[in-house]
Amino acid sequence: MSDALLTARGLTYHYPGSDTPVFDRLNLDVADGEFVALVGGSGVGKSTLLRNIAGLIEPSAGEISLSRATARGSRDRGFVFQDTRLLPWRRIAANIDYGLAGLNLSRAERRARVDEVLALTAMTAYRDRWPHSISGGQAQRIGLARALAVHPRLLLMDEPFSAVDALTRRRLQDELLSIWRRLGMAVLFVTHDIDEAVYLADRVQILRGSPATIVRDAVIDLKRPRERDDPKLRTLTQDIAETL
Repeated sequence: MSDALLTARGLTYHYPGSDTPVFDRLNLDVADGEFVALVGGSGVGKSTLLRNIAGLIEPSAGEISLSRATARGSRDRGFVFQDTRLLPWRRIAANIDYGLAGLNLSRAERRARVDEVLALTAMTAYRDRWPHSISGGQAQRIGLARALAVHPRLLLMDEPFSAVDALTRRRLQDELLSIWRRLGMAVLFVTHDIDEAVYLADRVQILRGSPATIVRDAVIDLKRPRERDDPKLRTLTQDIAETL
């Protein structure tokens, strides 16, 4: 892909002490501003691949690169965890501010970043709350706000809505799309939910096998905003499900 923001080539990863790779010689591209969903069964290696791309763990072989330089006061990648990992001894605003450490921002700049992302995720009223006092859906919004505060070019999301109820999940999906359209960053979104992947993404990549590799790259050529009851969306969902 000539306009790729993220390029991964020949990625292989072994768990320590294991002879069998989780994935082997895997290639992946994400264009600037593109929304890509990565789908696969439980245990296939989706989260491990995402952590490789995030730099949280090192691949056993292969290369990962981003094409553009990182601006001052930002990080090239932001990560949204499935379990949010909010620090219980810090209030909501302080949890977001903690992610800004090391970016050489002034106190005023950090405060402005926190205010910006709290407004973006409709959580301004909760800035002085403790993590234990907010709901699961609100905690996911704070996890997203913390990742957005570093102004990433690539947002990595590891099944972020899997632990919330169905109605909250739909609401969070639509809020994420609104933020993505507004900010224009690229998103790589891991999920086991094919309906979610097809509704959200420009492309859906299917991870399958042992060792795993990407067996299909499905383009979701549907106009936005999408309707959940669109027959074309349901047809694409069924088609992709047959690949799994």
